[in-house]
Amino acid sequence: MFASLQSHAACFLSVRTECTLGRLRCMLLHPTCIRLNTRNFSKMHCYRITESCSHELDFLDVDVDPSAASKDGHPAAAESGKQFLKVFDGDDAVKRGCFRLVSILRATKNEEVVEAALRMFFLPDEPHDFELHEIGGMQRLHSDDILNRNGGPDNRGSLKDAGDSWLLRAKARDAEVIQVHAGWPRSGPASVSVSVSQSSTAASVLNEVLSQLHRQGDESSKFSLMEVNMSSKQVQRSSLSPQENMLEKLQEIKKVSLRQMNQTRFYVVENVNRTVKVGLLIGGLPPLLAKEEYVQLIQEHLTIKSHLVSISHIYASQGAVALQVSCFSEAERIFMLAKDTAVDNKLLSSLVIPEILHTQLSQDVCPLLVFVNPKSGGLKGRELLYNFRKILNPHQVFDMSNGGPLAGLHTFRDVPRFRVLVCGGDGTVGWVLGVLEAVRHKLVCREPPIGIVPLGTGNDLARVFRWGPGYSGEDPHHILVSVDEADEVLMDRWTILLDAQDVSEDGKDNEFLEPPKIVQMNNYFGLGIDAELSLDFHQAREDDPDKFTSRFHNKGVYVKVGLQKISSSRSLHKELRLQVDNQEVHLPNIEGLIFLNIPSWGSGADLWGSEVDGRHGKPRIDDGLLEIVGVTGVVHMGQVQSGLRSGIRIAQGNYVRLTVSKPLPVQVDGEPWIQPPGHIIISAAGPKVRMLRKSKQKQKKSSAGVKEGRPESPSSRDGGH
Repeated sequence: MFASLQSHAACFLSVRTECTLGRLRCMLLHPTCIRLNTRNFSKMHCYRITESCSHELDFLDVDVDPSAASKDGHPAAAESGKQFLKVFDGDDAVKRGCFRLVSILRATKNEEVVEAALRMFFLPDEPHDFELHEIGGMQRLHSDDILNRNGGPDNRGSLKDAGDSWLLRAKARDAEVIQVHAGWPRSGPASVSVSVSQSSTAASVLNEVLSQLHRQGDESSKFSLMEVNMSSKQVQRSSLSPQENMLEKLQEIKKVSLRQMNQTRFYVVENVNRTVKVGLLIGGLPPLLAKEEYVQLIQEHLTIKSHLVSISHIYASQGAVALQVSCFSEAERIFMLAKDTAVDNKLLSSLVIPEILHTQLSQDVCPLLVFVNPKSGGLKGRELLYNFRKILNPHQVFDMSNGGPLAGLHTFRDVPRFRVLVCGGDGTVGWVLGVLEAVRHKLVCREPPIGIVPLGTGNDLARVFRWGPGYSGEDPHHILVSVDEADEVLMDRWTILLDAQDVSEDGKDNEFLEPPKIVQMNNYFGLGIDAELSLDFHQAREDDPDKFTSRFHNKGVYVKVGLQKISSSRSLHKELRLQVDNQEVHLPNIEGLIFLNIPSWGSGADLWGSEVDGRHGKPRIDDGLLEIVGVTGVVHMGQVQSGLRSGIRIAQGNYVRLTVSKPLPVQVDGEPWIQPPGHIIISAAGPKVRMLRKSKQKQKKSSAGVKEGRPESPSSRDGGH
């Protein structure tokens, strides 16, 4: 494992040399538990990266423009009494022209210059183990030399020949001590120290390591020594031949780049003759087909070779199939071909799926599966995606715009325990919950608890579970700690059957009726004025999506739409017939009817209200009951949003039947449309879902208004406690 750490000089001695991952240990997917057979697949393909990598800068290599250095640095040096040296850390840096500017005083001893250069390259070694060579003449700078203001030693004679480019070299040593890490999970220290001399070979080092790891009974031929170099752009692995001289190998790496040596580790790994097995997930196929039809489509459009390719999983509800390919070239061909293939005028998608070795996961490990919607919250979603890929294993972080939730759930299908973190709005959370419900029978962990990082506009679901009204740039590490400490609670989900029927007396338009459809509801279901405002807002966003990048602008548009509807009125109670638990319910004079599953509506408003009455029970998110509330118009809705009033309580129940006599705007969790006349049935949807509620003691104190704080009060349904 590689990890970076910054500490005070006084604290450095107390820092453990081996990274234990701290609070992230139990939620991180350990690299040894991942198998990914790739050959020509790029990092972009392996990590399912679609966004621009322009922000993936190489922070370790700083290419300094010599003209800029002379223009900006030397005048300042003349005024301040300082001078700047161009220092290279190896032959590779000289070849590429990458150097660091080291600032020193006019008269500085060599050891002080070396120490300054080591600091500039973030190398933790002792200065007496290094020396400087002038580039060009390669004159060595001795320890008793003093640099003059022109960058050359005072004992050189003429100052006009002095150079300012120097090469930092490690002094040759007769012996070195290296750390060799075990390539498998183990208790106790993860690495051992081995002394390397001029006669040491990779085979002798391997035998010494196996002895210290108490594996001396195993044949050394079953193991090999691997060199792993991690740069900021890629990780390179190479096995060392048994006869390779280790001291010469170390000196060669140091000569190429001192930083590369600092980023190089040695591992002892078991030699396993693995069969080629590349996992691909092909999406974009027509949904709800039979297995034979999917096989035919794959064969017809991708011309797969049956002796090399097999279908391991079929997700008919998602229109996707998982392939196992036993040939690298065939996998690469299918991967690229699928991206250019359309079925029923819809382009297919293809993803490389890693294999999680679930049997190697520790008993106390519960890895976190992270979904990020980069289109939510402006650029904040993209920023979170990038940060979580750096903190966690990139194979446990999934871009929702590239394969949706299925890619992550399919990858984690055999993991016995895991948690889910969804970064997005309520619609994104509902998307994940919907796919989870559809494929849970194929998962070993069928009910993973779900946490939320709110990136949307309303974020009502996140408010109820204390994750806040929106993401405001919190440290991703703090978010992960909060997820680790969150409490598990249950939440109801509801199935809504919308069956369009001609309920008029003449029944002339039966042949044009829409087929019945089923949708899932997590937050609320609205008919009338509430849905009409959502529909107008949705259409405005569809017309110009680039303007809808902030919650402030979105709320402004919503208010504008509401003001346009303030004078309109409709007698909704005359167009609806409501039955709750098989009992007819009289509707008052209202313009909107809303069915609540959670105590937050319209960006944090408490529509049901906190007042206790004798006719209705105290609402909970896991009580199996819906709260049915009416609003009289836009003004009433504005008063509810301001906390001045509550809605009109109508009923509570777990089975609702509506008869609609005219086309009406409806919305489910913020997704609006016009629903034709017919019947609407709402009932409980399968098992309750497990959600993660942020621990109260970890909540940050804020000056949020009563409106945003009310759904999180003890009197609301935040988990029923």
